[in-house]
Amino acid sequence: MLGVNPPSLAVADRVRLRLRSDGTDPSIDPDAVRRITEAEVRRHNDLALARGQELIDDEARSVRDVLAAVSGYGALQPLLDDPGIEEIWVNGGDQVHVARGGVAERVDLRLGETVVRDLVERMLQSTGRRVDISQPFVDASLPDGSRLHVAIADVVRGGWAVNIRKFLPGHRTLDALAAQGALPVDLARFLGDEMRAGRSVIVSGATHAGKTTMLGALLAACADLQRIVTVEETFELSVDGPDLVALQGRQASLEGSGEITLRRLVKEALRMRPDRLVVGEVRDAEALDLVLALNTGVPGAATVHANSADDALDKLTMLPLLAGRNIDRSFIVPALAASVDLVVHCVRDPEGGRRVREVIAPTGEIADGRIATRVIYSDPGRGTALRTPGRDS
Repeated sequence: MLGVNPPSLAVADRVRLRLRSDGTDPSIDPDAVRRITEAEVRRHNDLALARGQELIDDEARSVRDVLAAVSGYGALQPLLDDPGIEEIWVNGGDQVHVARGGVAERVDLRLGETVVRDLVERMLQSTGRRVDISQPFVDASLPDGSRLHVAIADVVRGGWAVNIRKFLPGHRTLDALAAQGALPVDLARFLGDEMRAGRSVIVSGATHAGKTTMLGALLAACADLQRIVTVEETFELSVDGPDLVALQGRQASLEGSGEITLRRLVKEALRMRPDRLVVGEVRDAEALDLVLALNTGVPGAATVHANSADDALDKLTMLPLLAGRNIDRSFIVPALAASVDLVVHCVRDPEGGRRVREVIAPTGEIADGRIATRVIYSDPGRGTALRTPGRDS
């Protein structure tokens, strides 16, 4: 069973006491924490040898375990450090699962309810977010960019539910995704060219289909040329660029004030002179603000949950109606048809692999109240011919 053995737990307690008495912050002075840990492990073995108690056989492993317990996230730290693991979820502390290559597996690890609460508290410490009876759900970003979601026992049967989604560095460019078989090389080249040309692109798909990863790779293709302003409820996109502003929403305070919504962030982003406005996930009335922004000539990019690329466009014509009764779909449909250039639809197959199933382009025309489109690319695995990417194809 994975975890920290009793001698290492005792050492971890002594290390915490020394850190508190010395006023040492593990996040500021990790070298000092390591020195103290190594000294306490040696001290434990010296005392255990003299008293005939249990020794720590593998001192190096004990140091790693104690550092994880004191500075990291305890028994979950090895899973977070494993480059092959893309997601971790905990069900009540008794069940821990991970996903590798899109395939789920259970890990032989039991944390217990108290340990899970302690880990969540430690994870949220640097985020400024909270989870309690009045706020039973929370989304937050960990320091390494992973996304944390927590639902507490008041709304979950059997204990807390914790999900940690990692964003692996090997999936952050279109070339890397093409090398892994997520899309053909010529399609990757085409999409990169379109992003650099300032086209507006929507990425669609089901949950865990790789939408955020694909969006990040698309942005990486143009980040060195464009001023990008991203808008997210919780930081998930990992994009590096010389001119990048990342905005994140905020929960309401205990008094019910101070909330910052995606709608507010989209409006603020337009005042920041973006070359490209990015909404991490469109799922509510912020769709109206995005459509209005795209119709001002600002290129955009976003993700949306949908079963197909055409369904994604249909959904984006409906979501703006949530903004109020005075919003008419007869205005939204042509506005969207004129402002979106491409829709990239991603899927996850039964074996866990993610790939691009289709890419469509709105023609700008409306047929029977729906946006007319043409196919740019269709996955040949579906029995459809692969068309050479091109705006005139």
